[in-house]
Amino acid sequence: MKSIKREDIHILAKHSDLSETQIEKALKTEVFNQRNDWSNFLKYALLALGIGFFAAGVIFFFAYNWDELDKFAKLGLVQMLVIVVCVIALLPKLTPNTRKILLTGASLLVGVMFSVFGQIYQTGADAYDFFLAWTLFIGIWVLISNFPPLWILFLGLVNTTFILYTTQVTRHWDEGLNFTILFVLNLIPLVASHLINHSWKGVSIPTYFTNIVALAALTFATIGNLVYIFASKADFPYLPLLTIAFYGLGIGYGIKQRSIFYLSAIPLSIIIILTGLILEISNWKDSYLFVSLFIIASISLVVYNLIHMLKKESS
Repeated sequence: MKSIKREDIHILAKHSDLSETQIEKALKTEVFNQRNDWSNFLKYALLALGIGFFAAGVIFFFAYNWDELDKFAKLGLVQMLVIVVCVIALLPKLTPNTRKILLTGASLLVGVMFSVFGQIYQTGADAYDFFLAWTLFIGIWVLISNFPPLWILFLGLVNTTFILYTTQVTRHWDEGLNFTILFVLNLIPLVASHLINHSWKGVSIPTYFTNIVALAALTFATIGNLVYIFASKADFPYLPLLTIAFYGLGIGYGIKQRSIFYLSAIPLSIIIILTGLILEISNWKDSYLFVSLFIIASISLVVYNLIHMLKKESS
């Protein structure tokens, strides 16, 4: 794990007597990936692809041979696969990352198992029941493995379960309330991840995980605010307030950490929301030219500020 960031070395280069050779050596050893790093990446990436293709192959196998297989054979095969993958993950010679990837594959097979069960017995349950059971039954693996891709799968299932629940059961709920809950559901793990990264020594949550969760939160906030602007059913008033508060915190965090992701994704969401607000206020009449100019100008301003920040950082 890299303990020193590129920004730290840049600060040392400006305020120390280190030579160019020493700076270059520090960048190579602490920042740039070495041959072993790429080898490990390829090994785990290919293993993850293999597990994913294996799970997809199982799904297509059942889909193609559905009519020819007995119901006990269908259930027995998929349950046996889950057990085999879990047993392989317990082998002592495997590395921790390999075990976690295998548990992720087993988590995907659990979803296949529940879908096969539902197709055989035609339980008539709502779709959210399927995703809820899938979420609950892999929860212990998510906690034990503490593997970011498995956490992404888990959070995706949580969001899917809630969306289907509000669609099929609580149709009377306010649409603004639904998107507010979805925004908070993704905001909690996002904030927790950043707090853990800055508070717990020896624990590092990868950037791709926080960016994916942040993108989900931004998506629900953007859509929710547009629903609040356009839909007459969205009377829950707290989503715009939460959006303003946490977008401000997000931009402040992005400026402090020099995060291109937050300084581009949040302004893009703001531009989309403001565009919808302008269209709604003008009743969509004679505003297309103004909206087009607003989008061009605002995106140009965001790009200009990002380029200026990158130049300032590299200088």
